[in-house]
Amino acid sequence: MLLWIDEIRGIVGDANIKTSAAHLTSYSYDAAAGFQSLPDAVVSPASTEEIQKIMLVCQKYLVPIVPRGSGTNLAAGTVPTNGGIVLLFNRMNQIIDFDEANLCINVQPGIITLDLCNYVEERGLFYPPDPSSMKISTIGGNVSENSGGLRGLKYGVTKDYVMGLKAVLPNGDIIKTGGKLAKDVAGYDLTSLLVGAEGTLGVITEITLKLIPLPQTQKTGIAYFHSLEAAASTVSEIIAAKIIPATLEFMDRGTMDAVELFMGLGLPTDAEAMLLMEQDGSTETVSSDVAKMIEIAKKNGATSSAIANSKEEALRLKAGRRSALSALARKRPTTILEDATVPRSELAEMVREIQRIAERHHVEIYTFGHAGDGNLHPTCLTDIRDEKEMQRVDAAFTEIFEAAIALGGTITGEHGVGEMKSPYLEWKIGLEGITLMKSIKQAIDPNNVCNPGKLFAKSTKPRVVVHYG
Repeated sequence: MLLWIDEIRGIVGDANIKTSAAHLTSYSYDAAAGFQSLPDAVVSPASTEEIQKIMLVCQKYLVPIVPRGSGTNLAAGTVPTNGGIVLLFNRMNQIIDFDEANLCINVQPGIITLDLCNYVEERGLFYPPDPSSMKISTIGGNVSENSGGLRGLKYGVTKDYVMGLKAVLPNGDIIKTGGKLAKDVAGYDLTSLLVGAEGTLGVITEITLKLIPLPQTQKTGIAYFHSLEAAASTVSEIIAAKIIPATLEFMDRGTMDAVELFMGLGLPTDAEAMLLMEQDGSTETVSSDVAKMIEIAKKNGATSSAIANSKEEALRLKAGRRSALSALARKRPTTILEDATVPRSELAEMVREIQRIAERHHVEIYTFGHAGDGNLHPTCLTDIRDEKEMQRVDAAFTEIFEAAIALGGTITGEHGVGEMKSPYLEWKIGLEGITLMKSIKQAIDPNNVCNPGKLFAKSTKPRVVVHYG
């Protein structure tokens, strides 16, 4: 038995450290296909102070520590690549302070995102970030990955709502950053440094989140198009008309086919693309904006459109987009949901390029995502047991990331880098950016204890030549 395991057991109690084969296997992977590595122990602390003691043990024995939420990570960011401890927050899932006067809430990292949203909405307030995994993802995971969601166009992403943090650094120091202040420019923005750091700089133990008033109402519309270009033009014209929708979502033909097979919603068979539009706010503004969006869609050749007149109708209109991943996942044994973002003006070109890349490599890729902010989710249906096919899949995604960057975009808009995308990070931020990030990591975590193997690749993927047209 490893000596450090006994020391950890003395900190959290025997019931809160698991070393059985079943437990280790359960926490050896996350939602990213093709990555798996066994930890040495799975540990559930109950407080910041326990995490501090655990961190000091990890430093003493050079044991890796991997903070993990619900395992919905899509970039292998919570796979214990180097063994060590998987740190769970199931015992740290409470609301610490709900402050209506300052429009904020202080929570522990293990609280489920949807539970938090429901809690504040019942009290007339609103926490906008809504990752698709919000029913099971944790706030701590959202903060570590800087998660986005369907409402990102209008409301921004997780970082826009994090006002302050408490965290345990690799040397065991406990720091507090930010707070309940509307303004605070004292020193480096340490809060922003930790948000999106994917657990590589320390362990976040408390989170103060900004809240806003709950919108008065919302309304939903939908439109179908004969071409990707018509859908993309509609997106650009909606924004040019000074309308910022709460949601502006996209599905291509292949995704619609999968959804129709899955749900039988009666989706049109002659459409190349679909846009789901939603606005929230005052009743007058919402009605006006949705009507204008549908009008713009029709002007751009929408073959059909509809506006929901009730909450039930809205749910029916949204059902297809909400079920896109589930529908696609039924078709093949392995589903790889990826994440690339381009400027809105390049939306149609990026979707076309994804289709060309898929054809060139003889793989099955369909695309849906957040059209309003250019964040697309090319989704590959494959079989991880087929080594030759997986090589083609890897080559295809390499070209997709290269295409996104060539169009002025990025390799990830909301999923994070983790281990899966670490070979591509230099493409986006350059060697100078990688060097700066490594110097920050070295200064804070010189022994590389916190989530090693993430963000920084052993080698960078070779650039490819993107063929347009």
